[in-house]
Amino acid sequence: MASVQDIRRRLRAVRNTRKITRAMEMVAAARLRKSEQRIREMRPYADRMMELMVGTARASTSLRGLTLLQRHEDERNVAIVPITGDRGLAGGFNAQVLRRAFALERELRAEGKDVSWLVSGKKGASTLRFRRYEVANAYTGFSDRPAYTDAQAIAHAVAQLYTDADVDRVVIVYNQYVSPLVQRVTVTDVLPIPEHLLEQGDEEQQEAASRGDFIYEPEPEEILQRLLPVYLETEIYRALLESAASEQGARMSAMRNATKSAGELIESLTLAMNRARQAAITQEILEVVAGADALTQS
Repeated sequence: MASVQDIRRRLRAVRNTRKITRAMEMVAAARLRKSEQRIREMRPYADRMMELMVGTARASTSLRGLTLLQRHEDERNVAIVPITGDRGLAGGFNAQVLRRAFALERELRAEGKDVSWLVSGKKGASTLRFRRYEVANAYTGFSDRPAYTDAQAIAHAVAQLYTDADVDRVVIVYNQYVSPLVQRVTVTDVLPIPEHLLEQGDEEQQEAASRGDFIYEPEPEEILQRLLPVYLETEIYRALLESAASEQGARMSAMRNATKSAGELIESLTLAMNRARQAAITQEILEVVAGADALTQS
């Protein structure tokens, strides 16, 4: 049985840990509110971008000259871009994205396709390198607060790979934010950009795109050529924001569970310390009584 001093020392360590996890939970909650606000501000921009693309595509006579829309005849190489965090202590946030990315890799290789890796986040980059994967590009240092320029860097890299025919398809894997307790792993094809997005859209986008007659200067094809890279950047930026909010939600939940577990452990250790202290006192009393009996008999 552990001594009272050992249990007291462990109690002190657990209490200090609980203070840290409680503080980290509060920080994650504050950052989560900011991330949710950024997602809400992003959605109108993304919707307006889609409306503009739908309207321009409807006015275009041909989409064949747009590189980012053209599907390669033979899909031999697929680029996977997992979006992870720069830090841990977020439950299964990073692990579930990487698990899904590796499962996708196995599916593609079973179909006879090669896989290239680009990754966002230190955790994803370190895991891939630990497994001896060759990483074409790694983007780190912004997982908790991504900027639009970060999305531009990733979008430019994948667009260049696709344009040069180094890859024939680009897939991003990230955590979609649902609630602080729920983060859904999402797999999205970003290149080639599906033409049906421009041809259909939802009802509101179709209505907005078909409202009124417009004169385009320059030609719609040239405008669309400029809009498609911006659309790609917007989609990746949305994924980065979703991932940032998911990371804070996962961290907040993980730290809350850790704080709760620490509290339960403190109660258990306190009970064990009281029992050990009582046993020590009882032992001392027995020794005193035994000494008194020995004196009496002598």
